Amino acid sequence: MRYGTKILHNGNETDPNTGALSIPIYQVSTFHQEDIDRPGKYDYARSGNPTREALERTIAALEGGTYGYAFASGMAAVSSVLAIFRPGDHIIAAEDLYGGTYRILTRFFCEFGIEVTFIDATDVNAIEKAVRNNTRALYLESPSNPLLKITDLGAAVDIARRHNLITIIDNTFMSPYFQRPLDLGIDISIHSATKFIGGHSDVIGGLVVTKREDLAKKIYFVQNGYGAVLGPQDCWLLHRGIKTLRARMEIQQQSADKIARWLKNQPWVEEVFYPGLESHNGYAVHAAQATGAGAVLSFKTVTEKVAKSIMKNVKIWSVAVSLGGVESIMSYPVKMSHASMPEEERRRLGITDTLIRLSAGLEEVEDLMEDIEKGAILV
Repeated sequence: MRYGTKILHNGNETDPNTGALSIPIYQVSTFHQEDIDRPGKYDYARSGNPTREALERTIAALEGGTYGYAFASGMAAVSSVLAIFRPGDHIIAAEDLYGGTYRILTRFFCEFGIEVTFIDATDVNAIEKAVRNNTRALYLESPSNPLLKITDLGAAVDIARRHNLITIIDNTFMSPYFQRPLDLGIDISIHSATKFIGGHSDVIGGLVVTKREDLAKKIYFVQNGYGAVLGPQDCWLLHRGIKTLRARMEIQQQSADKIARWLKNQPWVEEVFYPGLESHNGYAVHAAQATGAGAVLSFKTVTEKVAKSIMKNVKIWSVAVSLGGVESIMSYPVKMSHASMPEEERRRLGITDTLIRLSAGLEEVEDLMEDIEKGAILV
């Protein structure tokens, strides 16, 4: 079965009780037990819910995994995965990652004795050099947020296996449609399902997938113990969103590619970051480990004034936090996704006041480019 068909036919699309072509919303907190000595599959909805299970099994199938877990948000998913580690453990993390992940690592988990070292993950030698005796995991994003840096996942996995490290990746930007890290040897894949999985800017959720039974047991223990589960209505919305994943990702990627190539030729643009461009430093590596470049790109304008003029004057683009919706979203990382990162760290990484992140939606791409240009030429 080809992947586009598998999105719609993976064994979780039909209600087994009625044959309905949409899994019902089981809006329930608890379940009657016919025999207390032989409890049924479901007992309390925090521990399991049929609607959530259908979503979890679907994302597991689409990621090439065995076990899937749905959480109340992307950060709940990230935090729950990090919660499987113990005081004294050391984690190596990519330095260019989502600001919320940076914040939770440096301001929350550090308080519980978990150490972290941030490295340039595009340099696999940096990963090797950062390994300590107490290192337990390698946390990656590829493409990274917001500069779209690429990590050689196969090489990273090889290093991690030599040192018995758990490999974790935030796969939000690519979605399983364009990149399936578990097939490359990654142990745990995380999604902010709020983004491309849901695809309509109407639900917040997080998803985690693994093939490893030992890790699955730990993640489920945290999910059930913390209780940061995704409610059945939101699970249903994500399940519905997945059904149009192929169509959305294909069109949105086409638009992102056209916008990136157009931006490269504009006099008010200093630099464009998009792994689909042949000039991108990680172009060849990304092409070897993913089937597409995705719908997210970033660019730097020649001045901060140009950047702010664009964001102030656009009419079609939504200026907002988040990405991955059917509407095109323009974001300002220094004030939005990476506002929690210290200014000196942002500057060191190149996250400047001139940087704009784009998430291409389903509008006509010519209208999107014209909308950006109108704001730029007003300066």
